[in-house]
Amino acid sequence: MLNVDLRDTTRKLACLSLVIFFSIGGSAQEWTRFRGPNGSGISQAKTIPTKISDANLGWKIELPGTGHSSPVLWGDRLFLTCTGDKAGGIAVLCLNAKDGAMLWKRDFPLSPFQKHSFNSFASSTPAVDSERVYVLWSEPDHYLLTALDHNGKQLWQRDFGPFISQHGCGTSPMLCDDKVILTDEQDDPKFIEGPKPDTRVGKSSIIAVSAKTGETVWQTPRRSTVVSFSTPCLFEPKNGPRALISNSQSHGISALDPGTGKVLWEYEQAFDKRSVSSPVIAGDIILGSCGSGGGGNRVVAVKAPSGAGGKPQPAYEIKKSAAYVPSGIVMGDLAWICSDAGIVTCFNAKTGDVRYQERIGGNYFGSPIWVDGRLFCVSKTGELVVVEASDKFNVLHRYPLNESCESTPAVALDRLFVRTERHLWSFGGKKPEAAP
Repeated sequence: MLNVDLRDTTRKLACLSLVIFFSIGGSAQEWTRFRGPNGSGISQAKTIPTKISDANLGWKIELPGTGHSSPVLWGDRLFLTCTGDKAGGIAVLCLNAKDGAMLWKRDFPLSPFQKHSFNSFASSTPAVDSERVYVLWSEPDHYLLTALDHNGKQLWQRDFGPFISQHGCGTSPMLCDDKVILTDEQDDPKFIEGPKPDTRVGKSSIIAVSAKTGETVWQTPRRSTVVSFSTPCLFEPKNGPRALISNSQSHGISALDPGTGKVLWEYEQAFDKRSVSSPVIAGDIILGSCGSGGGGNRVVAVKAPSGAGGKPQPAYEIKKSAAYVPSGIVMGDLAWICSDAGIVTCFNAKTGDVRYQERIGGNYFGSPIWVDGRLFCVSKTGELVVVEASDKFNVLHRYPLNESCESTPAVALDRLFVRTERHLWSFGGKKPEAAP
């Protein structure tokens, strides 16, 4: 009984520490991975205006290359990747998030290779903690994860061998406890069309490495036949063990023990096509999607087991105007998806009951984010569309960036950061007080 009480006290103190941390300025660290806190796409910032205009532009800088990755932040340092595209190469940038000044740039070799024309060599979003930034990229014969300190010094690098994907790389690393988690689910070479058969042998798995050293902590084999671009998130149910949630066509919606990699449960029949979007959590409901460039997209929701040893159960599906690439948003009882064709669907996250489906215009690869009761969506042509995050459809504002965009916005330091093809934009934030 004493041990239980001590554990409860420890948990309460840990929660109290987090509350204190975020109340005294921890918001600077709120966007440390793809789609922010736990991949939810949600920010608690109150300083992002609805009617964004040139007057709200804090700074805009030209990037030394292109890319689809999103920025991540720790303190007042912003980290981003870019590529020379046809020339290849991967560059890791560190910027001063307050004014956009370049603090350092670290270049790594990458030989150009055939990939999908919609993809980029710099598609994976880095992850960052208080000591290191973790960067992922691929070549046909190399799947590389590198850790740098906040001054750009390389601390370690892992090469996980061939990465077989006819479309290139797309997933991003995430952090859990003191580990970097990486999905490595690849295409089966015999299903790849081409003039010559692919004789490489890929070994699909989900991998956890030490954030400090890069050494493998655990590696769970996967029987992948189709590459997954989904980035995992952490599920922490009230009853039952916490779990890493990973989506893929081969394994459906899958839950793994983040400490050991043991598979806790799987809903294998979730997806009949490739999974690109990342999972989102709505209480005990977990949502994911699958699709293809030719259609057949669907959003699938499963109800997680109520305790250890249970099995997940199907909850509902949304097939009409479902998203393939963009990930969804859950806030309270409501969920929203923005389809690749620019149709926003609002539905009850518990039941799947659709409240509306309305077109906002344009096509989308980046995911929406939720900020203070609004959805911020950026189309492929660079139109920033602000939608009321309620069960009533209401477009609040449109702002043209006039440059292609396939990345997801980020929010930190009370600012909205948008990465377009060749620029990085910073909007909002608290205006500096005038000198007396």
